[in-house]
Amino acid sequence: MKRALARIAGLALLALMLLAGGMVAWLAGLRAAAPPIPHIATSVEVLDREGRLLRPFALEDGRWRLRTGTGDVDRRYIAMLLAYEDRRFYSHGGVDPLALLRAAGQMLARGRIISGGSTLTMQVARLLEPRGERSLKAKWREIRRALQLESQLSKREILGLYLTLAPFGGNIEGARAASLAYFGKEPRRLSLAEVALLVALPQAPESRRPDRHPARAARGRDGVLARLHGRALFSPAEAEFALRTPVPVRRLALPMRAVHAAERARAERPSAGAHRLAIDGVAQARLEDLARERVRTLGAGMSLAFVMVENATGEVLARVSGADPLDAGRAGAVDLTRAIRSPGSTLKPFIYGLAFEDGIAHPETLIDDRPIRFGAYRPRNFDRDYQGTVPVRQALQLSLNVPAVVLLQAVGPQRLASRLGEAGFALHLPPGEVPGLAVGLGGVGMSLDALAGLYAGIANGGMAHALRERLDGSAMEERLAQRLMSPVAAGYLAQALIGTPAPQNERAGRIAFKTGTSYGYRDAWAVGFDGRRTLAVWVGRPDGQPVPGMIGREAAAPLLFDAFARLVSKPAPLGAAPREALGVRNGELPPPLRHFGRSMGQATASGAPRIAFPPDGASLDHMAGEPLALKVTGGTGRLTVLVDGIPAGVPLPGRAFFWQPVGTGFVRLTVMDAAGAADSVTVRIRAPADSPADARSLISDR
Repeated sequence: MKRALARIAGLALLALMLLAGGMVAWLAGLRAAAPPIPHIATSVEVLDREGRLLRPFALEDGRWRLRTGTGDVDRRYIAMLLAYEDRRFYSHGGVDPLALLRAAGQMLARGRIISGGSTLTMQVARLLEPRGERSLKAKWREIRRALQLESQLSKREILGLYLTLAPFGGNIEGARAASLAYFGKEPRRLSLAEVALLVALPQAPESRRPDRHPARAARGRDGVLARLHGRALFSPAEAEFALRTPVPVRRLALPMRAVHAAERARAERPSAGAHRLAIDGVAQARLEDLARERVRTLGAGMSLAFVMVENATGEVLARVSGADPLDAGRAGAVDLTRAIRSPGSTLKPFIYGLAFEDGIAHPETLIDDRPIRFGAYRPRNFDRDYQGTVPVRQALQLSLNVPAVVLLQAVGPQRLASRLGEAGFALHLPPGEVPGLAVGLGGVGMSLDALAGLYAGIANGGMAHALRERLDGSAMEERLAQRLMSPVAAGYLAQALIGTPAPQNERAGRIAFKTGTSYGYRDAWAVGFDGRRTLAVWVGRPDGQPVPGMIGREAAAPLLFDAFARLVSKPAPLGAAPREALGVRNGELPPPLRHFGRSMGQATASGAPRIAFPPDGASLDHMAGEPLALKVTGGTGRLTVLVDGIPAGVPLPGRAFFWQPVGTGFVRLTVMDAAGAADSVTVRIRAPADSPADARSLISDR
């Protein structure tokens, strides 16, 4: 008897071993034959600088499916999902035998399938390979695929697939899309009522859609809370409050911020699944809200636009083109921040900046605002009146036209255009046309984002960055800052512009700013900056039609000040003035700088001084401690030499002057005579090691 029992036990053990071996072999074969995980198409996402969603794009079939990981959702949502759907998720290998036995018992007891006993892994298998029927054959396929998935993916990855693919009604898939559509927020922080609803919806996504069947959605949510009661996932008080919370009864639009910037980013890299822009989502939202509010006060067909740039980097922090991209009546589909329009008087500061850099003017230099004619061209002020003799600083603050044109004649329209172009912001002129004096009053094309970049260059000490739209670009795509003007000139401009009279009911001295109005009242502009950011505003009709009476000071400047007030409680202070800047009154200036004369800056005039050495554009090798020579011919009376706009001394009787560079780089040398005539050259100072090994001369044409 004992031998028989032992023999039976041995045979049973052998059978179990064979069965186990067979199962191992079957599982090994099953996993070896596992097909690759299919590509999961998800909505393209455009993100802000902090990774916040600005705008997703629907899939080609219209579904919203945002990639979602376990770190993207509330931890309590994960805990309640597993407690409700798959309590042994982390301990089983894809199939839960206890859940299958429970489901089989329910089917035998009631004669129909009550629950499928599916694990989350099995549900993911079904979502990856949808089936059209509920049958034992289909269930077997799910089991096979679930076992394969467990061999290919981690538990975290499987859970991420469920969070991305689970249906939530209509064209909404995944927990992130559902949270945005039903609650208007990312699912990182959810209330208990919101968590329970998200757990319940995938069980019956169409019949429980809260926007169509709110009562059924509420019952499904309440059922989740009842089933999980006592699991230490929430307190009775929380549950009671959640049960009284109404479910959302309408679907919300998914985020649609920075529409034109998002579309441009996607068009640039159509294969990318995500785009990281430099935009600050919070600032973008506030400016878009302001645009929507204020556009209602404008006339029919009018619109507005904003561009905000970080001074130190050129990164575009906000870009708002119009109040509503879907408003055809205001050309909402057009990106007005890039449209080429007449900039009005907004280019005047760059004329003054070159004059400061050349040393032919100082903020306290007196200049005449009186009727003047340049051939057939006769500039007049906006109010057709004249102020007489005023400081250059005041001429800029009051945006007087005659002083700006006189200074532009001195520095040269082509030089102004070249300097702006070298900084990366070229002027737009008709084909074959060269810059003339009308450039200073807006007779040229410029975009809003280019103006923002130029003014950011003033705020950045004269160094302008190319506008940077993306943060996911390579280092090769970044361009070094270009010199727009000298630090001294930029400092003079910033201090002058912060003294510009503020619009009505606004406090002066908060930001440095300039306004402009294009010819025929077609465009109103305002550009301002503090120590950290520059904001440019445009108001007008996208079709270019005139708007009688619309001027920058009244239409655009109040928007500029309102925008700054919404963005920051206190504007960042401007940078300190360079040590070389002359903080003096007019009477303390060198005589040639006290009053800008008619011949000021015209070196070609008869008897005017001329710099004979070094020539304009020369490169000079300089040994530390050794002076460089400057030779001057012509001129009337006492001469004054300026280095980058700073008086450096008086030439010797033989018209020679020796000066000591402070370092390498580009330097502007200017000589002025007692009559106010002047000549200037720009030279490059470099150390001998910077020059070619076979150089024999100290001077080479650039």
